[in-house]
Amino acid sequence: MNDKSLGVLDMIVASAMDAIITVDESQRIVQFNAAAEEVFGCPREEAIGAALETFIPQRFRASHTGHMQRFRETGSSARRMGGSRVVTGLRRNGEEFPIDASISQVQEGGSHYFTVILRDVTERVRAEADLRASREEIKRMALTANRVREQEKGRVARELHDELGQALTALKMDAAWLRENLAAPRDELGAKLAEMQLLLDGTVAATRRISADLRPLVLDDLGLVAAAEWLVQNFTARTGVPCELAIAPGLDLGEPHATTVFRALQESLTNIAKHARALQVEVNLEREGAELVLEIRDDGSGFDSRMPRREDAFGLSGMADRAALLGGSIAVQSAPGEGTAVVLRLPLPEGS
Repeated sequence: MNDKSLGVLDMIVASAMDAIITVDESQRIVQFNAAAEEVFGCPREEAIGAALETFIPQRFRASHTGHMQRFRETGSSARRMGGSRVVTGLRRNGEEFPIDASISQVQEGGSHYFTVILRDVTERVRAEADLRASREEIKRMALTANRVREQEKGRVARELHDELGQALTALKMDAAWLRENLAAPRDELGAKLAEMQLLLDGTVAATRRISADLRPLVLDDLGLVAAAEWLVQNFTARTGVPCELAIAPGLDLGEPHATTVFRALQESLTNIAKHARALQVEVNLEREGAELVLEIRDDGSGFDSRMPRREDAFGLSGMADRAALLGGSIAVQSAPGEGTAVVLRLPLPEGS
């Protein structure tokens, strides 16, 4: 490339908003526009003739030479540097900064030239980092809110169980005592006491059910395995549908993973009881690599999983939200007449 050509090129690139650097086959800079001067903090007079690696961090220089050689061998006219990620530049003052760059090559007068067009994306990278941090903070806040909500449910459940449940049981015993010890009780009084006992029986049962739905004490007292067994036994007792439970050893997790698994199983079994008309249910909880996998499969009526979810289908949304907070996911596979499979995947906590 002769001086006249360089002069024309100078005129073309001088007003460009992006930094433009052209190097020859020996990777010496022959073109360095005003935007490049600003980005790298280096006057054009000092940049011309300098090695391109002057503006590349030391740890990347060897790999950069290899990339340039491979790019030349491809014969491609242009490509983005770094693929889909940003690369790193080096200012004259030693400061490293992220850049988005593309490279092109051309032959002229028997010589090979490479031109890099780049943009300082420090602000964009900082904004992306801030956004990721914000998302992580929102995730932490949501996890904390979930934990607080479960703790509050546990407190209310224990009070229902320990205080209201015990008081109702005592009243039931008192009513039975009155019925047995009243001298020649009138028919109306006996009938009224019988009604009271029935009402108390129903109230005690409702208290236990509400307590269990809020936060099953077995989960806090005995752990996930016992809680899952309790859910399955309760499901079979309530519906008459056999449910086979298989749990790999050593998977008795702590919070918040235990609650997420428990709630997913609880919601799935509730949906099966309400909608599936199943004859058999299988539940598997196991480890796959670094993931915990819960699968609930039934042989019921199924549904078209491609159809939009109902607006009132909060249960599945809640399961998906809980899983997402822990970096996991929920998948539902179903078809009419072919049953349904719900698969929860959660990254295992470190040390599990």
